[in-house]
Amino acid sequence: MSAIPEYSQEERRLVEALLAARYGEAVETELAEAELVLALGDVAPTACPTLYWERRGAAFVVAKTGPARWRTLFFYPGDGDDEQYGPGRTDYDDLRECVLDVLRAQADHEKERQGVHSGATGAMLRGYARRGGVEEEDEP
Repeated sequence: MSAIPEYSQEERRLVEALLAARYGEAVETELAEAELVLALGDVAPTACPTLYWERRGAAFVVAKTGPARWRTLFFYPGDGDDEQYGPGRTDYDDLRECVLDVLRAQADHEKERQGVHSGATGAMLRGYARRGGVEEEDEP
């Protein structure tokens, strides 16, 4: 049996409230279990209570790694790609921050997958729209 406590109703409600705010509709999370190596010296993985949900083609995992400790990632199931993505941080001691960070990371990644790249300013985009969405060639 794992020494890691299960998700409380309060923690689950917090996650689902954050998801409802993000997506504009109720999102039900599923309870799951993930086996994670929690420290470099660990020989065997530890069973961790996990919340799982899918939205907009992505699957999300928030694993509870200890009392008030979480890890998160997202991936694209059925993509033929076993790649997993995260917010660039391994551990969190704030569940709200953990969930918001993975949602932001996935939103940024979704934009990149659609060919939207950061670095364009609002003025550049407005100019592009004024030209009817047609890029102009630079004159010699």
